[in-house]
Amino acid sequence: MVARERIAERLRDVRPVTSRTIIEKPILLLSTLPLANMATKKLESIITGEDRVKRCWWCGTDPQYIEYHDSEWGRPTKDDQRLFEKICLEGFQAGLSWLTILRKRESFREAFEDFDFHQVAKFNKRDVNRLVKNAGIVRHRGKIESTINNAKLAIEMADEFGSLATYFWQYEPAKQIVLSGREDVQATTELSIALSKDLKKRGWSFVGPTTCYAFMQAMGLVNDHLKGCKFHAIVKKERKAFKKPS
Repeated sequence: MVARERIAERLRDVRPVTSRTIIEKPILLLSTLPLANMATKKLESIITGEDRVKRCWWCGTDPQYIEYHDSEWGRPTKDDQRLFEKICLEGFQAGLSWLTILRKRESFREAFEDFDFHQVAKFNKRDVNRLVKNAGIVRHRGKIESTINNAKLAIEMADEFGSLATYFWQYEPAKQIVLSGREDVQATTELSIALSKDLKKRGWSFVGPTTCYAFMQAMGLVNDHLKGCKFHAIVKKERKAFKKPS
């Protein structure tokens, strides 16, 4: 009986929800409305540029980003230097936007001997100290040291497999998945997780599963241009004609 009386007293103290209550406590009662609105609003996946070309949403309207989307992203390559460049720049991009890296790419190429990993492997502490003062690149000492370390390991990998391309193209999925909308795009896959794990085992750094999948997308191991994008069909044709290194 005592417990029931206490509950009854507490219930008497609870004020009914009125319009006045809502005004006094708007955050508590209305805070979920933006989430509800976001849930019902469908995000745009395909955008049409001023040139009337349909593209993946992520390139936006920036001319440099559009050029990258149209002429580079997803195009299959077996150029070891470009593969090494991309895996390194994806590491530098962590925590930043790719557009930031893209705008600095020429400075990166100049600073890192055009990503010739045989040359980068020769860099020493003096080079690291020089690079952390280079405003044209991302001045992150850990990532700079990682690039030099990865260059040394890239030489070993090229010796073991014949080329970096032969190693990386092992991770091309057997079946390509066609993406219809931005909600279908994945941040990681089983293969990108496996690639990341193997690279780390070999001593590489700044090569997490998300970084590895972004690398796979850019280098054409997968075709993640959306189905409605003009360049999906173009990349599909290029990938079909591409001779996989072995």
